[in-house]
Amino acid sequence: MLDAGPNGRQIDDLQPKGASTTLSAVTSPQNKLFYGLLALTACVFAFLIGFVFWVVPVAQEQAGGLAQKIFYFHVPSAYAMYLCGIVCCLGSGAYLLNPSDARDAVARAGAECAVVFGSMMLTSGPLWAKKAWGVYWTWDPQLTTLLLSVLVYVAVVVLRAFAGNGEAERKFAAALGVLGTVNLPIIHYSVLKWGGNHPIVVTRSGGGGLHHASMTQALLTGFLAMTLLATLLLWSRARLAIAASRLARVEEQAISSGLIDY
Repeated sequence: MLDAGPNGRQIDDLQPKGASTTLSAVTSPQNKLFYGLLALTACVFAFLIGFVFWVVPVAQEQAGGLAQKIFYFHVPSAYAMYLCGIVCCLGSGAYLLNPSDARDAVARAGAECAVVFGSMMLTSGPLWAKKAWGVYWTWDPQLTTLLLSVLVYVAVVVLRAFAGNGEAERKFAAALGVLGTVNLPIIHYSVLKWGGNHPIVVTRSGGGGLHHASMTQALLTGFLAMTLLATLLLWSRARLAIAASRLARVEEQAISSGLIDY
């Protein structure tokens, strides 16, 4: 039998009540949905990779030739970064209005996932640009504003990782999250307003458009794949952050009641 703490409460008060097994945790409805989403994401990505490299034709040389196939991953990753940035903005705004661990978790997950997809863009883009433009990077208006937004989200991630988890730190990170999302429309419309090397390749008015039907199908499949991946990563990171917050609350209660002695 477990010993009682200094306040007369038994230490096993903090133990979960009722029967619980590893199998029941894995087969819960929420986890079934999660693993189903994971399997669907893997299948869509496998199909996308095969479709892009075996079915979609090679683009014209001025568009990069074979390297243009990066487009079907590069553009959807940009869309996924916008999606994660919007999630970060909504979570951050909600937290500033009414703070809670769940809203903080959503904001944190959105910022971290925006960094992930922004890094995909900043990695895949220069590989394509080197073949199409002859340089890995140019201070194009769209590229510059994109880099600015990614750096803002990186600042949110670094702040949350090293500046503590207090109320002031959370609110400052939330304000940065809102700021990073405000810049997203500027990224999207900068090529229309200020020009630059970055083409408008989706429509026929810029970059020649997607002439072959399989190109459009590959792009739409890329959007689906990145949406599923973004949903999976956001869900995973938010659940982890909420679990960490709950654990911290339990530790605080245990310390205050004398059950844990530091």
